[in-house]
Amino acid sequence: MAETTNTPVAILGLGAMGQALAATLLKAGRTTSVWNRTPGKDADLVAAGALGAATVSDAISVGGPIITVLFDHASVHATLDPVADQLAGRQLINLTTTAPEEARELARWAAEHDIAYLDGGIMAVPPMIGQPGASILYSGSQTVFDTHRETLELLASAEYFGDDAGFASTYDFALLAAMYAMFGGFLHGAAMMRSVGVPAAEFAQRAAAWLTAMTQTLPLQGQAIDAADYTGVFIQPIAFHKAALDAINRASRDAGVTLDFVAPLKNLLDRQVADGHGPLAFERTFEELH
Repeated sequence: MAETTNTPVAILGLGAMGQALAATLLKAGRTTSVWNRTPGKDADLVAAGALGAATVSDAISVGGPIITVLFDHASVHATLDPVADQLAGRQLINLTTTAPEEARELARWAAEHDIAYLDGGIMAVPPMIGQPGASILYSGSQTVFDTHRETLELLASAEYFGDDAGFASTYDFALLAAMYAMFGGFLHGAAMMRSVGVPAAEFAQRAAAWLTAMTQTLPLQGQAIDAADYTGVFIQPIAFHKAALDAINRASRDAGVTLDFVAPLKNLLDRQVADGHGPLAFERTFEELH
């Protein structure tokens, strides 16, 4: 049965993300019960109309789906294990950052307790919740997803990826890995530019335009990886990129910048050249990662 606009929601965990989710539901007129392990974090939400709960049992007693936005996998168990008997027949949407195998473990735990389980990976920072551009990736129970899709779409665009509870978090972590590598490269570049007196904010403007342009090549790189054909070099071969990384390493040392971010990539390229793969496309580096 699909939910109605009167379906209540319980939010467990009021960090920055939990507060953003609860505030968005309240703004949409949803009855929202909130709980946090540390008292006092619900003050603004209660003032906005949320039902503050002193205990997890109180929070989930409103009925409707239960959304966990806790610190980690262990926190989910610490919060829900004591009330597992009260959750039988309920629907749980876990938006805590959990690794894929942790999400699968939670799905098994939920099944053992007759709890319908949906896992989600949030592709947004708290201020983006409820705004265009925010998305949450889901996998696990399609029934939970379909039943509460209207609520989920209030928070962010919602996309379902099947019944493997760990799929959404795999996608989430893969995208985050790409993001963190990009941020790390930016920080490294900003440190280099500081050595010649360029402020990070100024460098950021140029870096944003450059990285945006470079991401346009990602679909072609993906096609090369899927085909495992690294002979059609459309930019430059590994040997070229190795020479570039060698030079970047030298320039970084001269600028007094550590090599923590760039050295691992240089090591991957060095190894491939040593193994005779220098003439192949840079995308062949993918094969070194698994």
